[in-house]
This record gives sequence, C-alpha cells and structure tokens, in this order.
Amino acid sequence: MAVRIAGVNIPDEKRIEIALTYIYGIGRTRSNQILEKVGIDKDIRANKIPAEELNKLRAEIESGDVLEGELKRQVMMNVKRLKEVGSYRGSRHAKGLPVRGQRTKTNNRTVRGNKRATMGSGRRSVEKK
Repeated sequence: MAVRIAGVNIPDEKRIEIALTYIYGIGRTRSNQILEKVGIDKDIRANKIPAEELNKLRAEIESGDVLEGELKRQVMMNVKRLKEVGSYRGSRHAKGLPVRGQRTKTNNRTVRGNKRATMGSGRRSVEKK
C-alpha cells in the first residue's frame, strides 16, 4: 500500500520525516514543521501511520504552500522571464553556465555536463614513423 500525497508516491519503509522530502518543495525543515503541526512522530515509518492521521497530514500539505507541478511551473516561468528581459542571469541560464557568480575556469563540471576539455584529456597515441 503506497502512500500518495500531493500526487507523489511516498516510500513506505522510510521514516516519515525523510519520506515527505520526496515531494518537490518540501525539505527536511519544512517536513519537520508539518509533522509538528499535525502532531505525528517524525520517527514513525510511512506505512505505519494510521489512516486518520494520514488524512490530516495530506490536508495540511495540500492546503499549505505551492508544491510539485505548480512550483516547478513557477520556477520555469521565472527563468523564462529572466531570459526574455535579457538579464545577465537569464543569459547564464540560456548558455547552461553557473548563474550565481561561481568561477568557471575550474569547478563547474556539474553545470556543464562533466566536460573534460583540458589539453591531455582526449589525447591519441602518436603514430610511429
């Protein structure tokens, strides 16, 4: 029996504190705040929660902030707006480079897709004469 909250299947065997973080827009801190407000122990497993407490939890999460699809849509629209305005941040998003002022000479492999475009990286062996 998979628990479904806000359109996301919550993993059964994880602690509810961790399981709630599978919902886009809920991190550890927000998860703890929600559980404290509803009155559910954060150490209980997701599949051990009684149905009435699960309904209270579901109502609290869905009545609160913007989550999942709507939040992803908002983020996408914000990035699109930055690109259309022609801001520096928008151009960085468009080029797929770091947006928040990080250096790019080194240490941006995760943003660029792990390219190793240094001198000796793609070297072929030299043919003998």
